[in-house]
Amino acid sequence: MTFGSPTRYYWRTVSLGFEFDPGNKVLLVRVHGRLTDEVLAECYRAIRVYSVQTDARAGIFDFSGVTDFPISSEFIRQLARKEPAMPEGDKRPRVMVVPQTHGFGLARMFQMMGERTRPLFTVVKKMDQAFKVLDVNDPKFESLGPGA
Repeated sequence: MTFGSPTRYYWRTVSLGFEFDPGNKVLLVRVHGRLTDEVLAECYRAIRVYSVQTDARAGIFDFSGVTDFPISSEFIRQLARKEPAMPEGDKRPRVMVVPQTHGFGLARMFQMMGERTRPLFTVVKKMDQAFKVLDVNDPKFESLGPGA
C-alpha cells in the first residue's frame, strides 16, 4: 500500500513507523527513541491521516521502543481534550502498548482523561495483550508508503 506521505518520520532522537494489516484492518504505529511533546503532536496528526486513508477498524500504538518520555502532563491533558486521533473513538478500539513504568503511567493518565471520547481505549504492557484485546489472530502488517 502506498499513500501520499512517507511512512516513517525521523527526527534526531525518534522515529515513527506506520504499518497496516489489511485482513484485520488494524493500523500499527511504532515509536522508537525519545518521545517529546512535539513528536507526540506529530504522531497524533499522522495517526489521523493514516487511519482515515486506510479506514482502519482499530489501532495499536506501540511505544515499546521509546527510550525517554519527557512529555508534560499539561500536554497529555490537552491531547485528551482533543478529538481522538483515530475517528469514531466510540466505535474503533485503540490499544497503546507501553511496557515502561513512567510511560505506562502517562498513558493511563491520557486514558482516564479522554475516557468520554475514547471509551474503547486500552493501555497494556505487551504487544500480545494488544492483539488479544482486539481479537486479532495471525496479523500481517505491511509498511505504509515509501521510506519504511
